[in-house]
Amino acid sequence: MKPWVIVIILLTLVGMPLFAVMGGISILSWLGSDIADQRFVRFIAANVLEDKFSNSPILVTIPLFTFVGYLMAESKTPDRIVRAASAVLGWMPGGLAIVCIVASAFFTTLTGGSGVTIVAIGGLLYPALRRQGYSERFTLGLVTTAGAMGLLFFPSPLVMVYAFIAGVDVTRAYKATFPPGLLLMVLLCGYAFWEGLRSGIPRARFDVDEVGKALWHVKWELATPLLVGLGLTTGLMELDESAAAAAVYTLIVEVFVYKDLTGRKVVKVARDAMTLSGAIILILAMATAMTNYIIQERIPQAILEWFTTRGMNAAWQFILVLNVFLFILGMLMDAFSALLVALPLLIPLAATFQVNPFHLAVMFLLNLEIAYVTPPVGLNLFISSFRFSRPIVDVYRVVLPFVALLALGLGIVLVVPSLSSFTIAGDVAQARAQAAQNGLPPRDAWLLECVQEDTNNLKPCTKEDVEKWGADGMGLAAKEPENPAPTGDVVPAVDSGEDAGAGSNEMDDLLKEMLGEGAADAGAPDAEAPKEADPMDDLLKEMLEAGKDGG
Repeated sequence: MKPWVIVIILLTLVGMPLFAVMGGISILSWLGSDIADQRFVRFIAANVLEDKFSNSPILVTIPLFTFVGYLMAESKTPDRIVRAASAVLGWMPGGLAIVCIVASAFFTTLTGGSGVTIVAIGGLLYPALRRQGYSERFTLGLVTTAGAMGLLFFPSPLVMVYAFIAGVDVTRAYKATFPPGLLLMVLLCGYAFWEGLRSGIPRARFDVDEVGKALWHVKWELATPLLVGLGLTTGLMELDESAAAAAVYTLIVEVFVYKDLTGRKVVKVARDAMTLSGAIILILAMATAMTNYIIQERIPQAILEWFTTRGMNAAWQFILVLNVFLFILGMLMDAFSALLVALPLLIPLAATFQVNPFHLAVMFLLNLEIAYVTPPVGLNLFISSFRFSRPIVDVYRVVLPFVALLALGLGIVLVVPSLSSFTIAGDVAQARAQAAQNGLPPRDAWLLECVQEDTNNLKPCTKEDVEKWGADGMGLAAKEPENPAPTGDVVPAVDSGEDAGAGSNEMDDLLKEMLGEGAADAGAPDAEAPKEADPMDDLLKEMLEAGKDGG
C-alpha cells in the first residue's frame, strides 16, 4: 500500500471532510500514475466537466428538494404530519416510522438517489419521530436507510437506464422490480412495527372524524409529492422542473397559506439549505472525479477478471462473485456511473451464464443501495452525518440493524430468483404462444428469460429451445439423418423418382469432379492465344445434363 493511502485513511478517521478525502485520492492517484503523461491534476476535472455531470438535472434537483425539506422542517409541517399519521396509523405500533419508510421510498423513486431523500424526507420527519418518543438510535438509522428500496419502484430513473442498456422493455422492468422492492419495504415496516411495540410508543384509538380533520389540515403538504408525481408521470415536467414547482408551491403554502414562516426566516432557511446542497454537490463532484481514475485504471474489470481467472464456471458462482463485485462498486461510484460503466461489462458474462435480465437488475440496484449505507465508506452515511450533525462513527452503529434487514432481503432475492421474474411470466407465455402460432422461434420470450449479449441476435435460454432451434436460434437444430448412407460402394437406385434424384446428385458430383480435373489437366493456354472449345468438355457437359434429367 502506498504511503499516501495510509495518510488519507488516518485523516478520514480523525474527521477530514469527505470531499477532501475523495479529492485527495483523485489528485494523488493521478500524480502517482505509472504513465508520465498522466501525472497532471487536470485529469480529475475530466468527468466533472462532461455533460453527464455538469448538465445533470440532479445538480438542480438537490438544492430545490433540500430547500423544500428545510421549509417544511422549519414550519409546523412536522406537527401536522404527526397528527395525520397518528390519526391514520396511530392505532398501529410504529405508525409514524412506517410513514417515514413509505415517504422515503417514494422520494427516492422520484430522484433516483437516496441521498436527496435523507435531506428532504429525513430532515422533515426526524424531529417528528423524536418528539413522538422514538430513540435517537432508531430514528437516525431509519432516516438514513429508509429510502433504499425506492430505486426499484416506478418511475425510478435507474431502472430506465438499466432497461436501456440491457435492451429490455422498461415497463416490464418496472413490473419485475416491484415485488423485491415491496419485500424490502415489508421487512423495514416490520422492524418499525416491532420497535413501536418494544419502545411503548403511545397509540391512539382509531377515530374516523379525527382522520378526516387531520388529513384536511395537512392537505397542502400532501399535495407536494402528488404535484411532483403527476408532473413526472404525465410528462409535463422533467425532474428538475417538478422540483422547482414543488419548491415554489411549498414556499407559497408555508408563507402565505399557513403563515408559519416570515420573510427573515425564509432567508435563513435558504442559506442553510444552500450550504448543505453545496456540500453535497461538492462531494458528488469529487466522487465523479475519482470515477475518472477508476475507469482509466480499469479497476472494475480487474476485479472481475481476478475472479474469472480462478475457476468461476457455474451460474451460482457467477452470481456470488457478481454480488461481491457490485457491492464494492457501490462504494466506489455513484449509481448512474456504476450502471453506465459496469453494466456493459457484465452483460456478456451474464449472458454466458444465462442470468435472468430482471434478476440481474434487482441484484444490481440492491447491492448499490446497500453499499451506500454500509460502513465505513457508504456515501449516505456521510450525508446523514452532515445533515443531522452527528459523528460519523455514531451513524455507523445505528445503521447496522437496517443494513442487516436489507441484506436479508437481498438474500431472499438470491435464493428465490423467481421473485424478480414471476410478474412477467404471462408476458413470456404470450410471446411463446405468438411465436408458436406463426411457426417462428420465440425470440421475444428469450429476451425476457435470459440476458442477451446482442439484442439483434437473440439466442435460446433453455436446453429444450437449443435442441429445437439450435444454439444460435436461427432455425431447426442440426439432426442426424434418419437413414444414414452405408459405407462402401454406393449403387444408385432407379425404381423411384426420389431415389433417382439422390443417385443423380452423386453422379453430378462425379461428373463435376471429372470436368474440373479435365480442365486442370488440359493446361492453361497462352495469354495471347484465343481460348478454343474442348470436345471432351462438351461431351462431359452433355453427360451432366443427361444425369440431371434422371438418365
